[in-house]
Amino acid sequence: MAELTPNPSFSLTVKLELLNRAGTLAKVTQAIADVGGSLGEVLLIERSLKITKRELHIDASSTEHAERIVQAIKSIPEIKVLHISDRTFDIHRGGKIHIQNRIHISSSSDLAMAYTPGVGRICRAIADNPENVFSLTIKSNSIAIVTDGSAVLGLGNLGPEAALPVMEGKAMLFKEFANIDAFPVCLNTQDVEEIIQTVKNMMPVFGGVNLEDIAAPRCFEIERRLQEELDFPIFHDDQHGTAIVSIAALINALKLVKKEISDIKVVINGAGAAGIAIARLLQKAECHGIILCDSKGIISKDRENLTPEKQSLAVEQKGNLKDALVGADVFIGVSAPKVVTRDMIRSMAKDPIVFAMANPIPEIQPELIQDDAAVIATGRSDYPNQINNVLAFPGLFRGALDCRAKTLTTEMYLQAAKAIASLVPPTVLDKEHIIPSVFDERIVPTVAAAVQQAAREAGVARL
Repeated sequence: MAELTPNPSFSLTVKLELLNRAGTLAKVTQAIADVGGSLGEVLLIERSLKITKRELHIDASSTEHAERIVQAIKSIPEIKVLHISDRTFDIHRGGKIHIQNRIHISSSSDLAMAYTPGVGRICRAIADNPENVFSLTIKSNSIAIVTDGSAVLGLGNLGPEAALPVMEGKAMLFKEFANIDAFPVCLNTQDVEEIIQTVKNMMPVFGGVNLEDIAAPRCFEIERRLQEELDFPIFHDDQHGTAIVSIAALINALKLVKKEISDIKVVINGAGAAGIAIARLLQKAECHGIILCDSKGIISKDRENLTPEKQSLAVEQKGNLKDALVGADVFIGVSAPKVVTRDMIRSMAKDPIVFAMANPIPEIQPELIQDDAAVIATGRSDYPNQINNVLAFPGLFRGALDCRAKTLTTEMYLQAAKAIASLVPPTVLDKEHIIPSVFDERIVPTVAAAVQQAAREAGVARL
């Protein structure tokens, strides 16, 4: 098993006092390298004739690895460790988001207009015409990020409090990439009816809902019911965000291997929210050879006690994941670490495409199959071709809010995927560049435009 690469998720700040002598800092950097740490910034804080004080940023691969790095530094004679902190914890302290006023209140007249008595005129205007709420309040640009904490990342059922850091992070991404005001709403219930009713009761404030980290199969019913009972965009990112970006990457990967999506055999391992949504979006894209697997193997028609979602994707073939991969053109993993072997990849069709997206440890380490797979993608930022949902949801909601869409459709998801794929032109497309960077400023406007066009063609846009 290949060692995980040091990454910012396990990054340290280490402040040191060193003798101001040639070679002292080199001893520190060598000690870090000897235990596999990755040294980033080195900042000079203070210098005198005798000593220097420096701050080091060091990436590790795990908490245990970080501790080994610290011990290696402490073992160097004449080095004094002044402070150690976990950089990831540091940026979360006190929360990552806050509310900021759009206008400055500096006089009594400002106060009279923004609040009482002037605000009463605005309340009356909305009461007389409820549509005014979109132009006179935050509703037109606000999203509720709703979770019950039952499927937090790959960590499981941690509850609403432990889910809050993820929802704060999601709100940051909405604001940073699409200038959408998003609010974390972590519910202290995992009852389907209570969740649905709570969301419905909140909707006077919000223009749409991003469902997040809600376990399958409950997430399917919650999304379906809210779509039926509300006329606002309802989006479960764990399903459709992953599906959109996966299909975008696949569109470009298929160009490299010169295969058509209608002709390929795709094996998806993981039949939760993401796996089901990927399969359905593949169907929308005219992919006909889809085999879905879960922990028990191929989801075949003769299996009992299948959920309705799995039943709708069941196939005639029986067997396990190894059987399914024989002759397959594409593997898409949204499952668990180390469930795929190199021999299984070698059993696939010529020029196999492998999307091993389990985090933090993929279904198979990319290093093991560099010579076997034509294209490899993961869910990690330290490998090429990261399948990252932030490529999808900011632009999707930007487009949906701007055209006041009543709902989101599978066609809107497919057009979003095609828009993302279009941002990698043939001149730069290669096996390590099948998807644009999340920091590409073209992504949000391009995806938003595609979503709006699809919404208008479907007749679900109000504007």
